Amino acid sequence: MIRGNQLDIKGKVAIVTGASGGIGLATAKILSSKGAKLALVARSKDKLEQLAKGLPDAIVVTADISKVDDVKRMVKQAYEHFGRIDILVNNAGQGYDVPVENTDLEIFHYLFDLDVVGPLVAMKEAIPIMRRQGGGTIVNVSSGTALMQLPDNGPYSALKRALAQISLTARTELAKDNIVVSVVYPYITLTDFEKNTIKDASLQKQEEESPEAQEAFSKADPPEYTAQRIVEGIESGEAEIFGHDWMKSPQTAWSQR
Repeated sequence: MIRGNQLDIKGKVAIVTGASGGIGLATAKILSSKGAKLALVARSKDKLEQLAKGLPDAIVVTADISKVDDVKRMVKQAYEHFGRIDILVNNAGQGYDVPVENTDLEIFHYLFDLDVVGPLVAMKEAIPIMRRQGGGTIVNVSSGTALMQLPDNGPYSALKRALAQISLTARTELAKDNIVVSVVYPYITLTDFEKNTIKDASLQKQEEESPEAQEAFSKADPPEYTAQRIVEGIESGEAEIFGHDWMKSPQTAWSQR
């Protein structure tokens, strides 16, 4: 289902996780420019407070999205402050570059909590609120890697594929409640994501010297571009939002980039 009319963001209450930098920060700024009221969520209180100073109607909510209790408190705090939740953007996450056979299970469990369980808990907490209001919008930020089989990216892409499947299934389940769920597949974006990605020791030097990696990053999108795609998805209600149209056929198109 695609929403029949464009959603008017003005006056809507939006939760944005991972708002202290990169895609989340850029998304928060665009939503604010369109008149949204914001709950800015991340672990870094100082960064969030600095961002909130420049936005007209925003609160700071510090939370670690890998922790269930933090996520529940995040939604509760936003709801208690604003009295409603219209938009939930599950953007917080972290990458993991590792060959499948080298996967560290402790790291994988942590990233499962952060990249999959955290967004799921946020949805579980927000959905009853949205249902009582008569509707809402949930956007989960997956990854372009979820659309392909990229060597040394299996564990991370599996987590992001899981998030996409949860999103699209929830979309079908919640259509009757006027709750629109969408999933975003960004292309490589110029943020600190790569710097913060957990990397297997066997890959670090290899990735730094790889001509393919250098070429891919030379074509990376600015965070403002990816954020604009997210906001366009919020407004249109599309099921799947791709960073670029060519990503819709990833196995052929990506091999040509």
